[in-house]
Amino acid sequence: MKKFAVLGYGTVGSGVVQLFHKNRAQIEEKAGSKMELAYILDLREFPDSPYADKFVKSIDAILADKEITVVAECMGGIEPAFSYLKQCLQHEISVVTSNKELIAQKGAELLAEAKAHSCNCFFEASVGGAIPIIRPLHRCLAANNISAIYGILNGTTNYILNKMLTDGMRFEEALEKAQKHGYAEREPSADVDGHDACRKICILSSLAFGKHVYPESVYTEGIRNISLEDAAAADELDGAVKLIASVTKLENGKILPAVMPMFVPHENLISRVDGVFNCVEVCGDAIDRAYFTGRGAGKMPTASAVMGDVIEAAKHHKTVFSQFWVDAGTQDFIAGIDELESGLFIRFEAAQDVETLQAKLSEILNEIGHENAALDVIENACVIPDKLNSQERKEILEKLNSIGIKPAHWMPVMDA
Repeated sequence: MKKFAVLGYGTVGSGVVQLFHKNRAQIEEKAGSKMELAYILDLREFPDSPYADKFVKSIDAILADKEITVVAECMGGIEPAFSYLKQCLQHEISVVTSNKELIAQKGAELLAEAKAHSCNCFFEASVGGAIPIIRPLHRCLAANNISAIYGILNGTTNYILNKMLTDGMRFEEALEKAQKHGYAEREPSADVDGHDACRKICILSSLAFGKHVYPESVYTEGIRNISLEDAAAADELDGAVKLIASVTKLENGKILPAVMPMFVPHENLISRVDGVFNCVEVCGDAIDRAYFTGRGAGKMPTASAVMGDVIEAAKHHKTVFSQFWVDAGTQDFIAGIDELESGLFIRFEAAQDVETLQAKLSEILNEIGHENAALDVIENACVIPDKLNSQERKEILEKLNSIGIKPAHWMPVMDA
């Protein structure tokens, strides 16, 4: 018999409890053992719950039970979740969490505690909800030299950007609709300002490259400045505007994690992932590219990933060492955004004559050493697919402005 506990009985925690009892026989078969949900930790009262006898208000009751082998944390936030999970690990109890903020800030410390006490810290649900990405990254793709990871890691912003294009909505209208449907919080800054996606790319970066990446080291830009005109112009140029969380390995050995709106050409599958769906693209020397897509949030999708980790933890009696990274004591292995090399999407303040615009852009590109560069031009926007460094991007924008072709907005271009 494997006994486990759930910390927090909110949206995700209640989903975990519900899913366990709904699919208990199947879960026990997968775990290779009978399982029992022994405790639910929550300070609130749930007298009418069918699981009322399982509720406790202190972590001490869980720590004192020597038969508890796994604890699933679904509370959110840093504290008291961090203290609770650290105590569990020190009692040789494996932990599972959906808490991206916690893992992004404290992952290295929790993994070190798990290793020291021969148990595990699993967090599949922290990045893509129901999308399996953590385990494939450190197991199925372990033989690869990972060069980059790109992803739509926030369904709320993807829904908003999609509505701007398909329904002709302004940002504010699309955000209001997302809030109405429950996709966005009343206070939506974590989503629309990119902080949620930032935490997730920190986790993927840390796992892929072995050193803890902290959110404050990641360039983060949200979608508040994306306009309906940007979305429409991107579509006309055979692409889409997406909030992309990415990490790339540079030639100098550093990694460059970032979160920002990007123009994604339709040749790339990510451009066609719409609504609240997420998608992660992993680039490796053996696989070229692998894509993982699905619902990135929601009660039952997230509960599915949490329960999957509970099963995994129940089966393991030792630490899974491939799921590990360390705090390097410095962030100097992380490159700044000025080291980004990418193509360039530009939308202009006013419509231009297409032939004249094409000629002027070609002339500017020749001047900065990009002779015969490919161009895709419409009246009010253009895409330059050539890889440009930050200085070259700046020169192009300044030269256009100096000849009266005023850029209204620009963004990097993701590889096709």
